[in-house]
Amino acid sequence: MDRIGHRELRAALAETRNVLTPHLGRDWGVPAGPLEWNCRDTLAHLGHDLLAYAGQLTARPADRYLPFDLTVRQEADPADLLATALACGELLALALAAADPGLRAWHWGPTDPAGFAAMGVAETLLHTHDITTGLALDRTPPPALCAAVLARLFPDAPAGDPAPVLLWCTGRAELPGRPRRESWTWRAALPE
Repeated sequence: MDRIGHRELRAALAETRNVLTPHLGRDWGVPAGPLEWNCRDTLAHLGHDLLAYAGQLTARPADRYLPFDLTVRQEADPADLLATALACGELLALALAAADPGLRAWHWGPTDPAGFAAMGVAETLLHTHDITTGLALDRTPPPALCAAVLARLFPDAPAGDPAPVLLWCTGRAELPGRPRRESWTWRAALPE
């Protein structure tokens, strides 16, 4: 995959919907994989990030994040949370589809639409993985989407199966001969 954009984000969102929908009746108060958050809060966080990226992309600030947050009501159940996260993801997908490739907005530097798409896909795949780990589901993120994220956000990633490599790059797993990462960053901003 040479470019990453709204189609890949929509594929990641569809994967999230398909994987999580059958399990909405489970206990979402359990920890989400290696995170400090529970599954419920992780899904709310996913919605927050996707909405924040859509805001950045449409407002195009050059040097800061917009001063808004997504607030999800405490009484929201997992179905409400999933619908909210998917809606926020669709807002980002719409912004990506409309964005000129030359557009730049701030995410720790000037970031193009492909960078925001890669971050949106990464957040969606990784937090879905965190939730499925917390719910004790056997699920691996789709390799083609993982490869697209790695190519854009982790250009120095080691070779190998893209899903385990992405999980390693983000501190969620070990790779043979490589311990779990304690800290990491991705590179969405373009070099100046």
